[in-house]
Amino acid sequence: MKELTATIIGAAIGVHRTIGPGLLESAYEECLAQEMKMRGLSFQRQFPLPVAHKGATLDCGYRLDFVVEKAVVLELKVIDMFAPIHESQLLTYLKLGGWTVGLLINFNVPVLKSGIKRVVLNYKESSAPFAPLR
Repeated sequence: MKELTATIIGAAIGVHRTIGPGLLESAYEECLAQEMKMRGLSFQRQFPLPVAHKGATLDCGYRLDFVVEKAVVLELKVIDMFAPIHESQLLTYLKLGGWTVGLLINFNVPVLKSGIKRVVLNYKESSAPFAPLR
């Protein structure tokens, strides 16, 4: 899993180095899709995520930006800084979909490394915005 997230992060860094901060989220989504294709990753964009509630499956209109290799959820942002709600949102997506690993990627930063947060369901990492992968 660490190799996969490292490859995804590498693709995101490639996009950020090429076009920099300041664009709309949709532009980063398009560019990241192209970059991940070039790296041989399989993914689904705008993946629908229904909500199960009391025995009913409800389409509440949630769409995940990416699910990569059926294993990692990517949530892209173009914001000033992460807030606790962003991590909570991703943790909820992981729980609802049965995944364990997700990446929050904020492209609105001068250096992308400071705009990446790895989130693992049922595991709390340090509060640093980016934990180096080993």
